[in-house]
Amino acid sequence: MPTAILTGQPVPGSSIESDLRSLGFDVRAAADAADAETLLAAVPGDERVAVVDSRFVGHLHALRLGLTDPRFPLAAVPGAVTAQAAGRQALTRAMARENSATGGTALAVDSLADRIVTALDADGADVHRPELGTLVARIAADPQARNEARQAVAAVDDEAVRLKSAVKARDGFFTTFCISPYSRYIARWCARRGLTPNQVTTASLLTALIAAGCAATGTRGGFVAAGLLLLFSFVLDCTDGQLARYSLQYSTLGAWLDATFDRAKEYAYYAGLALGAARGGDDVWALALGAMVLQTCRHVVDFSFNEANHDATANTSPTAALSDKLDSVGWTVWVRRMIVLPIGERWAMIAVLTAVTTPRITFYALLVGCAFAAAYTTAGRLLRSLTRKARRTDRAAKALADLADSGPLAGLLARVLPAGVRVPAPLAAGVGGLVLVLAALLDGPGPSVVIGAVVYVLLSADALARPLKGALDWLVPPLFRAAEYGTVLILAARTDVNGALPAAFGLVAAVAYHHYDTVYRIRGNAGAPPAWLVRVVGGQEGRTLLVAVLAVLLTAEQFTLALMVLAVAVALVVLAESIRFWVSAGAPAVHDEGEPA
Repeated sequence: MPTAILTGQPVPGSSIESDLRSLGFDVRAAADAADAETLLAAVPGDERVAVVDSRFVGHLHALRLGLTDPRFPLAAVPGAVTAQAAGRQALTRAMARENSATGGTALAVDSLADRIVTALDADGADVHRPELGTLVARIAADPQARNEARQAVAAVDDEAVRLKSAVKARDGFFTTFCISPYSRYIARWCARRGLTPNQVTTASLLTALIAAGCAATGTRGGFVAAGLLLLFSFVLDCTDGQLARYSLQYSTLGAWLDATFDRAKEYAYYAGLALGAARGGDDVWALALGAMVLQTCRHVVDFSFNEANHDATANTSPTAALSDKLDSVGWTVWVRRMIVLPIGERWAMIAVLTAVTTPRITFYALLVGCAFAAAYTTAGRLLRSLTRKARRTDRAAKALADLADSGPLAGLLARVLPAGVRVPAPLAAGVGGLVLVLAALLDGPGPSVVIGAVVYVLLSADALARPLKGALDWLVPPLFRAAEYGTVLILAARTDVNGALPAAFGLVAAVAYHHYDTVYRIRGNAGAPPAWLVRVVGGQEGRTLLVAVLAVLLTAEQFTLALMVLAVAVALVVLAESIRFWVSAGAPAVHDEGEPA
């Protein structure tokens, strides 16, 4: 149980003690700084502890934001400071130094909590200070100041602020105006009944899977039910994040669930639509797999560009300046957000088209919309990169190399290739991928595809021979994704055997999960997956070469079976390692906000 040390003399009529207890703290009073230091030493090192001035006047939610957010080892608001286990040593040091400077005298004038925060800042500690906005958090030193502070508290609706802050500041048009106005109240309802964000996330996944099952029936009633359930799943998807922000319930498991379930729901729904179409005699598995490939590559473009530039120095661009200017004009903000077909707009479109049209039309619309969005966002990123004067960091180069997911074969070749043949990384990756995809298109499972795969492996190694710090080097990971996923799609389609495309869908889904897992580990500052995992699953070049060789050596039926075996093997390995990591104590305690696209 967390402990709050209330410092100074009690203030008549103050609600601070009851407020702290309502937040789950065990409250202990300290008469002076020396007493506070003694009480701090008595609190177990693995428990949260807070030091709060008894003269604090403010909103309960201000205290909640400052003292209960699990993401930050150290946090503070005026008159209160808290530390989790990772920040206890810094807090103890700061308090000891303050007591040594003042001799542990009575707390009559200044605030021990605020002095501790000043000492933490002097030590270089990272103290989180939440944005309070209109919320009040003050130290009232006399009755007049206390009365003014209480009037300020009464003037602001604490609950209204809490509900508003539960909604993401930046979201799509459909989510902002059609979902969030009521989903925040569902989040509050869940919080008051003790439900957790993880439970809501799981409910969203189950709802989407049921929707996929309804779509798989292939009946009009099933399609209508699928569309409605997909929309409800999205409402729950918004609710889980709002619940996390409303009640500050962030967790490592929540980070993993929220980061991966959106993709699992969407791609499972694609499979359900394809199954439903097949029941009606229409084979759209190639469209379903194409939609998954396109959507995944879109995300990798976003991830790679952000990783390459978010900590770059001298990071200026006239294109970025123009974009920021457009974002300052109301109507252009919403148009630009809708153009990229974010998850809300995308799922709404899929749900409506499922209910009133056919799976084939739904996939055609999805492919056209996603292709336009991908062209728009990629063109903008290319313009920014070409006009940007920036120096990329070693951290960014490593992140791009990790996102590339190249295995031991590319690593070995990168070390032995002559330096003279090395070309710009995006050019090498692009040419290699183009050669491979053209070979698969023109020759199918013929000898040319193996030659194309060998050329691809060599150029993949060449692309990674130097640190990825060039202006366009962020293109390397999405080019690798497009080459690998596209090759599997084309070869499965060219086999012309029932079951080949569903097997390819399963393989790409398993590999895509591995790539998304890599992204979210990097974004959580936890590093890439372990090297042994990349070696076991072959790296992107190893898997691509293996699929090409199997397509040539095996019959169509045997190749289909091989794709199924590969899909199961990759899924088992990457899921086992992912689950181990995200439920371990070493995983980052964050809650993913989700991608606009």
